[in-house]
Amino acid sequence: MIINPLNAARLARDGQLWSDSTIADGAWQKATDQPDEVAIYFEEEPAITYAVIAEEARRLANGLQQLGLVSGDVISFQLPSWRESVVLDIAACALGLIVNPIIPIYRDRELQFILGDCKSRLIFIPERFRSAEFPSMIDALRTKLPDLEFVVVVRAEKSHDGMLRYEDFMGTAPVELTALPKVDPNGVKCILYTSGTTGTPKGVLHSHNTLGRVIQNSLDYWQMDGDDIMLMPSPVTHITGYGSGMVLPFISPVKSALMSRWDADAAVAFIERIGATASVGATPFLVELVAAAKRKHTRLPSMRLFACGGAAVPQQVINNAWESLENCRAFRVYGSTETPVITQGFIKAGEQHLAATTDGGIYGYEVKVVDAEGREVGLGVDGEIAARGAGMMLGYKNPQQNAESHDEEGYFLTGDIGHRTREGAILITDRKKDIIIRGGENISAREVEDVLHDHPDIREAAVVAMPHERLGEGVCAYIVLARQSSELRVEAVARFAESAQLAKQKIPQHIEILPELPRTASGKVRKDVLRLDIIDRVASTDS
Repeated sequence: MIINPLNAARLARDGQLWSDSTIADGAWQKATDQPDEVAIYFEEEPAITYAVIAEEARRLANGLQQLGLVSGDVISFQLPSWRESVVLDIAACALGLIVNPIIPIYRDRELQFILGDCKSRLIFIPERFRSAEFPSMIDALRTKLPDLEFVVVVRAEKSHDGMLRYEDFMGTAPVELTALPKVDPNGVKCILYTSGTTGTPKGVLHSHNTLGRVIQNSLDYWQMDGDDIMLMPSPVTHITGYGSGMVLPFISPVKSALMSRWDADAAVAFIERIGATASVGATPFLVELVAAAKRKHTRLPSMRLFACGGAAVPQQVINNAWESLENCRAFRVYGSTETPVITQGFIKAGEQHLAATTDGGIYGYEVKVVDAEGREVGLGVDGEIAARGAGMMLGYKNPQQNAESHDEEGYFLTGDIGHRTREGAILITDRKKDIIIRGGENISAREVEDVLHDHPDIREAAVVAMPHERLGEGVCAYIVLARQSSELRVEAVARFAESAQLAKQKIPQHIEILPELPRTASGKVRKDVLRLDIIDRVASTDS
């Protein structure tokens, strides 16, 4: 893996903010110091203690060593928020393997690119999750993935040719801690893929130290301790769920509680059963949690914090949570996979207005706002948000992408437009990147357009975000037909996109047929015009 050379200069500056330990170090220590304490609660299965999870991780580490995996190898997992995900993360960390989480809703198209790009040697998959059957999907791709030597099926009810069973690893002897390699906390711990504006996902590299710093920033600001339990509705294959769901309990006193799929009524019951105190999630989680609590006639008194981000967060959503939940302070936060949690929100008495109207107070990062020429602008003036800090990524896997996304001072150029306020907050006002944020997940407009351009009845397509009541944004395609006599409905477009193996969340939910796309004088499609148009159309439909 190639690390962004700009970050070499960060080591001295950020080193004092790093713990210089790994998640495996924390797991072994907690298994010794507090073996019978719960590490992680699960909604549909028993909680797991530090001793039990450490034992399972040591058994899995032994099995992975026997397969010939060595420090620096990449292993992937496309699992829900199951206990096996936690076990494999610790085992991989102990061996110096690089973990590649893959969101379970990704299908053939995304899988082939991600597994091939990171040269993954092994992938853990479920036999079945929701409506998808994973072994056949992976099997169809294996001839195109020469580096993928091993496939491990988790919770398998039958055998699959050429694939291993996770349960068989649990029969191996636990590896001795003295037989484990020395792992550098500055080394690459994980590679997470995020949608790029070109349609090609970008591999984001984080170390043990960078992820640990992100988590510690939040712990310090939110004053979390051993009495806190973090409810995690986001999948552990997403940066939020990965860090605040799986890493958190092993590098801090805070426990976590994982949900394998979101259900607001089940979340209310889960919170009340375990006494969860905090959560981090996208807008739909907070909206639906508050609504479910009202239906259940509870104000969820144990909850004290809810950090909301990843998509547009209307002011009323935050205000409604403050007023409906007994002790909970909901607030907006801002960040990305590359620079997680740049802001920490407003949680003090009297700060409800700031919590609802800004994207949070800057904490743990240096932030500047720059104009098109890279010059810093003043308070209240819009520009591109740029940030650097001890929690930012090591860099992209592709070194060219590093050069394009950082300035000469090592600031990451987020692609988001906004300004700083006098209270030390950020307010995002627009987006420079051509992406759609659907329920906290980034979708590349270019990727969807590339698929639609293969349709025989489509001459040109421009994909933009459209308002979505539940998910914040949905996918809208403006289409110019290849022939005026053609007829095209959204159902046909959806079937075509699905046949092209586009993941479900990327399939257009709405189309508009135009004779021509609006353009600038230089011929560039005016997506700003299209975004305003679909906002007006949705508003007129709702009124």
